[in-house]
Amino acid sequence: MRTWWEPVFGALLLGSLVVTPPVVAAPPGTPSRSAEQPPAPGAEVRALHAAIMRTRDHQGLAFAVIDKRAAALHVYNAEGHLLASTAVLLGLSRGDDSVPGIGDRALGDIQPHERTTPAGRFVSEPGVNLQGEDIVWIDYTAAVSIHRLRPVHVSQRRAQRLASPTPDDNRITHGCVNVPQAFYERHLAPLFGRQHALVYVLPEQRPLAEVFAQLLQP
Repeated sequence: MRTWWEPVFGALLLGSLVVTPPVVAAPPGTPSRSAEQPPAPGAEVRALHAAIMRTRDHQGLAFAVIDKRAAALHVYNAEGHLLASTAVLLGLSRGDDSVPGIGDRALGDIQPHERTTPAGRFVSEPGVNLQGEDIVWIDYTAAVSIHRLRPVHVSQRRAQRLASPTPDDNRITHGCVNVPQAFYERHLAPLFGRQHALVYVLPEQRPLAEVFAQLLQP
């Protein structure tokens, strides 16, 4: 799985056996969650950021915090200053753990309920997909990466999901984190695409204090 690039093969994977989640319509006047009007860090993101800075857990590296409930990614520089935020697309199924051995399986063998974006602390590393395009590995073993948004199947409407004002329709991937292309080029490629960095993925089912116990302990 980790040698396959999800956007290229996505149209072959969901097929007619999986119902694509609908794009959630926004009430009139609702502000967009686009790259131009990004989501602000929530309470858990702020709490984790404070713990990271207190413990210096990021080891002087740039880092990102992914809030799965809000379907948002926040990028910080090595000094801990917030640089930018964006809405993201995440794994189709809610869950905080990757299925053991999933990185060695073909994408077509991965069931809908197994398509999760794992929570935890990850040391990211630059990578390249089969098409020669750079990506950022979150968890190489589980084949989870951050990469640019690319069209897959027209019915998935990934661009519309990314721009919608609600996080409820942002669950569509096999586990990878999709970001706008311009955001990737401006904020991720310079900091995460050339060296190791840290990526903290907030849980959506387990307590924050359980996943990041060492950081959040008094």
